[in-house]
Amino acid sequence: MDMGYGAYVDPELESLVDRIHPPRVCIDNDSYQDCTLVKVDSANKHGVLLGMVQVLTDLDLVISKSYICSDGPWFMNVFHVSDQLGNKITDKNLIQYMQQSICTSRIRGKTQLKTRTIGKEKHTTLEMTTTDRPGLLSEISAVLTDLRCHVSAAVAWTHNTRAACIIQLEDDSNHGSAMDPQRVDRVQAHLMTVVNAHYLNCDRPSARLTFLATGPTHTERRLHQLMMDDEDCEVGTFGTHEKCYETIVTVEDCKEKGYSVLNVTCPDRPKLLFDTICTLTDMQYVVFHATVNSKGSIAFQEYYIRQKDGRTVTSETQRQAITRCITAAVERRVSHGLRLDVKSRNRSGLLSDVTRVFRENGLSIARAEIGIHGENAMGTFHVTDVAGRHNVDPVLIELVKKELEKFRGMVLVPNDVSSSSNNNEIDVDPTRSSLGTLLWSKIERLSSKFHTLKL
Repeated sequence: MDMGYGAYVDPELESLVDRIHPPRVCIDNDSYQDCTLVKVDSANKHGVLLGMVQVLTDLDLVISKSYICSDGPWFMNVFHVSDQLGNKITDKNLIQYMQQSICTSRIRGKTQLKTRTIGKEKHTTLEMTTTDRPGLLSEISAVLTDLRCHVSAAVAWTHNTRAACIIQLEDDSNHGSAMDPQRVDRVQAHLMTVVNAHYLNCDRPSARLTFLATGPTHTERRLHQLMMDDEDCEVGTFGTHEKCYETIVTVEDCKEKGYSVLNVTCPDRPKLLFDTICTLTDMQYVVFHATVNSKGSIAFQEYYIRQKDGRTVTSETQRQAITRCITAAVERRVSHGLRLDVKSRNRSGLLSDVTRVFRENGLSIARAEIGIHGENAMGTFHVTDVAGRHNVDPVLIELVKKELEKFRGMVLVPNDVSSSSNNNEIDVDPTRSSLGTLLWSKIERLSSKFHTLKL
């Protein structure tokens, strides 16, 4: 028999609780030598946990441990955090911004904050989910260039033969402005023609262009939603290549306390907690208690959850759905292949040229992040060979470098090319830094109007 724990709460009462008991954020740099403790006490509400985790990850902070306790109308969270180099958080401006952002995320009751967005607010956003294939991003960017659409920022993920991307566009003929509805329809028609030209009737390509009338969305959460809606977690969409890692997800009953217990064991990496909490929230599950920590390169997550209506997970269908969706959420961000950081002077058609060089030299893009800072364009690309193998020939990388030099582009290879033949292990080192990482994080901070953070 299902047990229900939900109760109706009047919105005015909820607002009153927020005013009487605003969130309390304590930053503790004394308890531990190797990390900063972020302690948060707040009135409870669906989505507030995600909002807080989102604030920390958007600032590129590494969450090494977390303890979550919530039952009834109040909850307490403790996060062990450090910067990308493993240091404590001591910058006063950053601490103040972090405290203000966490409080704002609770008071507004929103989980999609104006952080971790790409580009400008005044743009047209293209969201696309489709079957992945070598050269896909190159074809899309070539079409956009032909139609005089300037790519101001983009993020693309691939997983289980599926691909999702969010691309922000400006009208090249009217620089810095969004496209009019007629141009939107034209661009969408051309893109659909290109995408559909490669698919059989059984495939599920989709392309969508939308205007952002209510401000920016959270890019990474939106990518999770797009890929989950596209059913990249379904068994039938898995690729043929053998996985070089393992994610173990179990869902059990805790009948004596009226919870379902979700356990996740996987390789540790940055933003793992955000990816898990994001997916649970979008699946309408509430986290009441949780413990997250790591041992070596392996992360362990334990969540005591219920559905938003207060019911526990009782059917095998529900268990399988959670297992598939959480596994997919953990694995989508895994850094497949060799990482290349590219920097060049920004100009129209640059993304098309860069991705064409990759395609012509036999490289396939597994994941990408592109943005503009001032007069420069910067991007991080994770590339494999056309068969999806992680072993990338160093000769190809040298050819790509030489080709991109013709565009006055600079390529950095954070992980040694000579060791790419052994690149079957996941890159889980949260302290490794590179120019591309620092530049991209600076773009994000500037876009969220936070200028005082020291790199």
